[in-house]
Amino acid sequence: MFDDLQKRLSSAFKRFRVSGVLTEANMKEGLREVRAALLEADVNFNVVQDFMARVQERAVGAQVVKSVRPEQQIVKLVHDELVETMGPSDPTIRFEKSGPTVIMLCGLQGSGKTTTSGKLAKLLASQDRKPMLVAADLQRPAAVEQLKVVGEQVGVPVFSREGVDPVKLCQEAVAEANRQGRDTIILDTAGRLHVDDELMAELVQIEKKVKPHQVFFVCDAMTGQDAVASADAFNKALELDGVILTKLDGDARGGAALSVRKVTGVPVKFVGKGEKLDRLEPFDPERLVGQMLGMGDIVGLVNAAQANVDAEEARLQQEKMAKGKFDLEDFRKQIIQIKKMGSVQDVMGMFPGMGQMAENLGGIDADGEVRRIQGIIDSMTPRERSRPDLIDIGRRRRIAAGAGVEPSDVSGLVKQFDAMAAFVKQMSQMSMLDKLKAMTGLGRAAALNPAAKLMSPKVGTGKRLSPKEREKLKKQREKEDRKRRREERDARGQSAGG
Repeated sequence: MFDDLQKRLSSAFKRFRVSGVLTEANMKEGLREVRAALLEADVNFNVVQDFMARVQERAVGAQVVKSVRPEQQIVKLVHDELVETMGPSDPTIRFEKSGPTVIMLCGLQGSGKTTTSGKLAKLLASQDRKPMLVAADLQRPAAVEQLKVVGEQVGVPVFSREGVDPVKLCQEAVAEANRQGRDTIILDTAGRLHVDDELMAELVQIEKKVKPHQVFFVCDAMTGQDAVASADAFNKALELDGVILTKLDGDARGGAALSVRKVTGVPVKFVGKGEKLDRLEPFDPERLVGQMLGMGDIVGLVNAAQANVDAEEARLQQEKMAKGKFDLEDFRKQIIQIKKMGSVQDVMGMFPGMGQMAENLGGIDADGEVRRIQGIIDSMTPRERSRPDLIDIGRRRRIAAGAGVEPSDVSGLVKQFDAMAAFVKQMSQMSMLDKLKAMTGLGRAAALNPAAKLMSPKVGTGKRLSPKEREKLKKQREKEDRKRRREERDARGQSAGG
């Protein structure tokens, strides 16, 4: 998420590695790159101009704080201004004291309205609300069926009718919600590929007749300024109460996230990440800006761990690792726990310095590798997971066939795991980030080189060698090398003489 923007901004910040006062002269080149990075991310031009003016005004002449390098101070200024541009945060929804609260979702086709409807319903249900979904998108084929499937997955009823127009359907939905005692109604309205008069007329009629209490625009974060322009058009027609940014787990350039608040004046309420129906979060500009600047999202990581990782299971795993009794079944359980938190790539993105870590992984598809590893382990019997030394050529072929891989993949995984098991006690002290690195290290490279072994961690001796000791060690190695060459020479001579 925001990988390109993060790289461009990091490059710009390097320009500020000077000492003394931040002046127009030493800021010019760096701020030019910051501006280019924002424009490349498809941030609205006027928003960029206003942003840069504020940053430059605050930065020029600012004294460098003691113990803080100039580029760090600039990062802080850019961070604060980005938060100001995107915020303030307001994820609250005002609910009615009597009768159902009607929430209307609108947006262009393909922005993710139907999935977002289900996510919002699930989020509200977790807050002890009683939501009902309304299939008001009668334009897109199979939209009603899709919402019914989503509603079943989140355990929320879906109201639909055939042969009626969307306005009447929404009116009937309000009456039905009253009968069922539902306190929140979510209208999944129709979208178009672009803003047009017919679409707006339909939505304006729903707003006029049903009088929704909250109108949210569902905005695809991957479409940049186009999404912002659409949000502005919808806001002028419907007076939006908030924006929901979707697809932030994809290759989001950042333009929509950074521009929508300033252009429309409408607050971002929630952000959607991924297709899973529990991946809707209250909008937090500080966390999002932290990820844009490569600072990670430790708050999100902790929240995800608390919500998805079984604390007792994690404790038992740590104890087994500390005793050196870690086998492939335990490794499989760790994979499952981390996957519950989201994709491996998402979890990695929550750590500071993600860009550098991705480079260290050499472009490995972390999620693909973890799926492949789990598939191999799943194809083993419980005994084979606890005793991988039993896996002979016949078992390798059977496991490979079950996992859809080559026998060399199975052999590579087992050999790599054997090497990793050599320092499994140290793994008990690893952070989640290091465990993820170890996981992806059991990847495709191992299959291409089955004889390879994981690098064992360097173990210190507890003291540094003196110059005299290093010289003695060097002479000993040279002596052993001379002896080896002499033996090889004698062996060749004997062979020639025979």
